[in-house]
Amino acid sequence: MRKILVCQHVPHEILGTLNPLFKQNGFRIRYVNFGRHPHAKPSLDGYFGLVVLGGPMNVDEVEKHPHLGFEVELIQQAIKKDLPVLGICLGAQLIAKALGAKVFKNPVKEIGWYNVCLTEEGKKDPILKHFRPTERLFQWHGDSFDLPKEALHLASSLDCEQQAFRYGKKVYGFQFHLEVDEPIIERWLKVPGNKKELELLKGQIEAEKIDQETPLYVEKLKMLSEETFGEFIKLFGVEKKFKGLASR
Repeated sequence: MRKILVCQHVPHEILGTLNPLFKQNGFRIRYVNFGRHPHAKPSLDGYFGLVVLGGPMNVDEVEKHPHLGFEVELIQQAIKKDLPVLGICLGAQLIAKALGAKVFKNPVKEIGWYNVCLTEEGKKDPILKHFRPTERLFQWHGDSFDLPKEALHLASSLDCEQQAFRYGKKVYGFQFHLEVDEPIIERWLKVPGNKKELELLKGQIEAEKIDQETPLYVEKLKMLSEETFGEFIKLFGVEKKFKGLASR
């Protein structure tokens, strides 16, 4: 059985719609909960790929979150082993850092639904081929990063240039959250830290607007999730199995 290693940072940021796709295709998933075990040092031995999820921390907060430095090393090891690697939000920033790029505060925070536009390289990318030139995607981030050297720039938004990149053929970083569904978004809006963040941004970003827009865009997001992550799974040498994504 193929095994996937998943780096998790906070309880509410999970594989989401990726979870059933991996399981349908016969993968065994191992979560490493760095929020609970900040000094954990899992090995990649026996694993077929690495997924690094999101979180509210900055990649350089290594004194407060010592696992971040180890995760950079883990990503570098996975790339050297030629394993498929996927980073989401913080995960994308950690991949960028592992590849030598600078990570920094974005001029504005993006929380909610935003237009993301494919670059010319993005339109040709094998796992983003189901995207229209512009898609409305879910975001929750305050940081961004420079494009790593030798990486291909795949997507951008109005306020954040780096929304997606590919390094080589098997390493992807997504700033946006393609893995969320409606219950996950509802849960995120209720997390105390997230609620506090939104209160500080009141007048700029409104939870009520996110609630109103989610039913308008979430079904298309699920379709893009299944199609895009299905293509990502092909990087493991298996054909995806479509069974539909169950709501969480």
